[in-house]
Amino acid sequence: MTVTALIMAGKRSGVLDPLAATAGVAQKCVVPVLGVPMVERVVKEVAGCDRIGEIRIIAHEPDEIEQLPTVAKLIAEGRLVMRPGAFNLVDSVFAGAEGAEFPVLITTADNCLVTSEGYAEFIDKALAAGADAAAGLARKEDVRAADPDGQKKFYEFKDGGYSNCNTYWMGSEGALSAAEIMRNGGQFVKFPKRIAQAFGLINLIRFYFGWGTKEKIFEQVSKRFGYKMCPIVMSNGQYAIDVDNQRTFDVTERILAKQEAASG
Repeated sequence: MTVTALIMAGKRSGVLDPLAATAGVAQKCVVPVLGVPMVERVVKEVAGCDRIGEIRIIAHEPDEIEQLPTVAKLIAEGRLVMRPGAFNLVDSVFAGAEGAEFPVLITTADNCLVTSEGYAEFIDKALAAGADAAAGLARKEDVRAADPDGQKKFYEFKDGGYSNCNTYWMGSEGALSAAEIMRNGGQFVKFPKRIAQAFGLINLIRFYFGWGTKEKIFEQVSKRFGYKMCPIVMSNGQYAIDVDNQRTFDVTERILAKQEAASG
């Protein structure tokens, strides 16, 4: 089985991201991270995962992206296609997944620290769980071990704290209804009302007070959507660190520099 990968590389309408402004580019996804545009890094790792077949980049401004070496090569080979972004993230997922072969893996263009091995791990665990939909999570202690400044807030469950890896799974076209999990960018830690809107008030109360394990809460959410939604715990805390702002940009460059130095 091969999986279709969606790489979300959209931008907010009429807003120039601060990192893009600093780098002198038109959109955040092409900001160089340790000398390499972040979406280029993500595409290389996605393409390097042997579980993944077709790759789709969903973007509002594709011109800059299409010119990147790895992207251009994969387009020429027929493995990668560009798809237009919609008004918001969830609608962009629906548009990007139209006509795709399922299952579908969804990641973001700022996930610079997720490796090919990380994507393989996520896919294997989602398949083993029989998930209709899934979200990648990393343990608080693993994220802090990767870098103490990597994340400031965590989802707190009865069985510990976790951070979102911005990596998602849709096992079938019907399960796309669970894409509501990413409405408004998935920033549920900062905006708890979004949990209530997506998952229901009772689940928000359970979540807020840490009543139950992550598995129990996902089970309750599964009942709301009518699909089996699973938490996928990743082995490496760095997978939960994406490039959101200057702090996480600096953290990401620091981790990548250490890895490059270690590899010689």
